[in-house]
Amino acid sequence: MILLTPDLRFALRANAINHRAAQRDEKPEPDPVPVLKLFNPVGAATWLATELDEDGDTLFGLADLGFGCPELGYFSLSEIASVRLPFGLCIEQDIAFATPHSLSVWADAARRTGSILSAQQELRSAGVNQLPPRGG
Repeated sequence: MILLTPDLRFALRANAINHRAAQRDEKPEPDPVPVLKLFNPVGAATWLATELDEDGDTLFGLADLGFGCPELGYFSLSEIASVRLPFGLCIEQDIAFATPHSLSVWADAARRTGSILSAQQELRSAGVNQLPPRGG
């Protein structure tokens, strides 16, 4: 499975460019919504990404490896794509993922609840957090 479609790559790169421009111009840094969700289909690991560096591999976002301490940082798309799981499975992209919540809202909720998956439940129960799927 391709983890990064051209549309997602474009959105992630645009966010990274906007972030760098804000830093360069000494303006407040943007707080974009995550545009990519990757997950382990047989485990708890989940990643929400907002940016992709120009190297085409380094993502920025919220990483949760399932140990109860989600954190903001950088992670490698190629390393995630190379993970081999039981039953021949791999890390997958959640193709239905869409959210109105910024990355900081996700990070706060995930830290408070201990995981991205718990944060998703909390944000959903607090109000509508899912947008219609892309293109629909």
